[in-house]
Amino acid sequence: MKKCVLDETKICDNCGECERCDLDPSKKCDNCMKCVVSEGAEYRAIKIDGIQLPESDSDK
Repeated sequence: MKKCVLDETKICDNCGECERCDLDPSKKCDNCMKCVVSEGAEYRAIKIDGIQLPESDSDK
């Protein structure tokens, strides 16, 4: 079973909360990148604390 990416203690129920836009929570993220672009910044970074790979048939 797939776990929720926002709450490790719960099973994913496809609520869509993890797909919300950080700048406008009323819309789904469309990868516009406005959340990481800023004027005058030399660089921007996003911390990646894990990678979730799709489950394969051999994992079952």
